[in-house]
Amino acid sequence: MTRPAISDDAVHAKTGRVWDEWFTLLDAEGAAALAHREIALRLQERHGLSGWWSQTVTVAYEQARGRRELHQTSRGYQVGVSKTVPVPVDAVFTAWENEVSRQRWLGDELITIRRATRPKSMRITWSDNQTNVDVSFWNKGPAKSTVQVQHSKLADRDEVEAKRTLWRNALARLAEQLTA
Repeated sequence: MTRPAISDDAVHAKTGRVWDEWFTLLDAEGAAALAHREIALRLQERHGLSGWWSQTVTVAYEQARGRRELHQTSRGYQVGVSKTVPVPVDAVFTAWENEVSRQRWLGDELITIRRATRPKSMRITWSDNQTNVDVSFWNKGPAKSTVQVQHSKLADRDEVEAKRTLWRNALARLAEQLTA
């Protein structure tokens, strides 16, 4: 059984139950025969979970019961990578926004920035025109920030690992460029 990334203590603090209690309860309510949306809705309506927690418990249940693989979503697979760098968040945002700067650390990927909110986030269509990249920028102080990349709509686990490697390497080059 796949163990959820969130600890039993954390899920209990927010929902009143640990993972095994949720899984047993959902089994008893026939969730194995329900679609994802139906399980999540049931958790909200019958058990009072917020939208976020109903989704989190549903995904963990589906993974635990072999209905969903790690990194799998209803729209394919996704992977997230983050990097903390010792520079202001505006500098990190600019390194993404500016095409010349971006090309130095990301290479020749032809991306489309669909929406950007300085200095908080970007929504990007990847060069394959099929997958999406959501980038979040977090201010960690006057000279420290974190960039978080979520690449979604990936085809399979192999693509997850390929994109994980790509983004780890790209963010390392970004950090080198920003601190040089």
